[in-house]
Amino acid sequence: MTKILSRAYDPHTAERLTREGYLPPIARALAARGICERSDLDQNWQGMLPPGMLEGTREAAERLALARARHEHVTIVADYDCDGATACAVGIRGFRMLGIDASYFVPDRVLHGYGLTPTVVDIVAARNPRPNLIVTVDNGVSSAAAVERARELGIEVIVTDHHLPGPELPRALAIVNPNLATSKFPSKNLAGVGVIYYVLLALRALLREQGAWPDGAQPRLDTLCDFVALGTVADVVKLDKNNRILVSQGLQRIRNNRTHAGIEALFQISGKNIATACVRDFGFAVAPRINAAGRLSTMENGIECLLSDDPAAALALADSLNSINAERRELEGEMQTAAEEILDSVNVDERATFSLYNPGFNEGVVGLVAARLKERIHRPVIVFAPTENGELKGSGRSIPGIHLRDMLDLVSKALPGVVIRFGGHAMAAGLSIRPDGYQEFAQAFEEIVRTHVEASVFERVVLTDGGLAPDEITERLCGEIEGQIWGQGFEAPLFANEFSVLNQTLLKDAHLKLSLGLGGQRFDAIFFRHRDPLPTRVRIAYRPSINEFRGRRSVQLVAEAAE
Repeated sequence: MTKILSRAYDPHTAERLTREGYLPPIARALAARGICERSDLDQNWQGMLPPGMLEGTREAAERLALARARHEHVTIVADYDCDGATACAVGIRGFRMLGIDASYFVPDRVLHGYGLTPTVVDIVAARNPRPNLIVTVDNGVSSAAAVERARELGIEVIVTDHHLPGPELPRALAIVNPNLATSKFPSKNLAGVGVIYYVLLALRALLREQGAWPDGAQPRLDTLCDFVALGTVADVVKLDKNNRILVSQGLQRIRNNRTHAGIEALFQISGKNIATACVRDFGFAVAPRINAAGRLSTMENGIECLLSDDPAAALALADSLNSINAERRELEGEMQTAAEEILDSVNVDERATFSLYNPGFNEGVVGLVAARLKERIHRPVIVFAPTENGELKGSGRSIPGIHLRDMLDLVSKALPGVVIRFGGHAMAAGLSIRPDGYQEFAQAFEEIVRTHVEASVFERVVLTDGGLAPDEITERLCGEIEGQIWGQGFEAPLFANEFSVLNQTLLKDAHLKLSLGLGGQRFDAIFFRHRDPLPTRVRIAYRPSINEFRGRRSVQLVAEAAE
């Protein structure tokens, strides 16, 4: 069952924000998100946390400056998602701007698995030129064995990562990660691309101290902020003030037509206008096309697109990514249909979890299927697929109140011979299990979650910013919403009213198109991925948006939930 509630907010703060020029509904929403005054939303570079505050950046900068002085070769080892790809592009471009010879290696999801492993170290060590230094981006904090292998081969390692560490930290030359237990960095929410960007800023500051640019013409690292913005949004990290600055600066650069050829090409191939680029474009148009490469092909296609400075070459690469993404969408649709057929035979109300294995599933797409199922049933979901090495690879998504990685930790302790490896966050995690251990895993996962979680967690609660009067639902309201940087942890305003359902039709057998009545006015609405008809009176949580059709602009309500 879905319960729609209103967020609490300080009315005095909302009044102050209204006096400062915000519409009352926006003022209430901002107050509910901890914004006290307009200056809290300043998105200038001056407000960004300084690089020196992030532990490890100085040590990393000193070793990289030495590599520059010695003309050593540096190899970046990246992750195969959009955060990893943008982090790799920022690292390669930034190192070259600062005078460091650099190349990259990105593991293949199927052949190599995730992150820096001993096998990956051996591959990188055998390349020409052989690196003197490996720098990880968006991975490495759990790669203790791989760092030991690098040390055996005489290769030093700098780890830049943002994931939660495992029980043993690698013996790297430097670890830059705001989520280390010892870190006092105020923002724990940097994406992998944000961490390597901080390292570059620290390196430039050190080189400036050393007199690297006597004429004062230092490299402009702010030119890389379009990549930082894209990777930050793509990785769905919390958009705290520091991340909002990074995203805002990147979006401004794109809108002002000062972006890189690869991002411009991805906007073009997605049918999006860079002049009106927004967070949603990153999350739903650009990032999926890059991520598709890591799921079904090799992420080198995505990285090369981001590294290209030739518009024609970048467009050709973006076109290939678009084709891969189309293939991914078709495959995901087939897997989703198969998964929902199984789900329809299960009484979800009697379960705390849902695990699913299908021998025909693709390991690169199981996380997307898990996310869709989790949204439908509001339970932690793990979907498994076979791998070439014989293991079953699972990807899971969770709900608020259930820390998925912690639950997997308990399962691995209960089934040490079944769970081979696992890792992740509260809301998303991955694991590999023995091929004959699926049923045992599914049963243990269900029992452990049921034992450790209160039943109230399974009730879907949708937090909104209260109701709107009919005359408050305007294009101006939509424009003011679009003018802010919203995202994970700083969600766009969501409102709720009780409507009369005047008309409803099913589009493409997937989405509900609605005509809603409120206070004598009529509003068009769309309820994506909702097929069940609504009653004639219903409470709906919605986002007002601008719908453009054949040159005509109108306000449309995007329904998120119905009570």
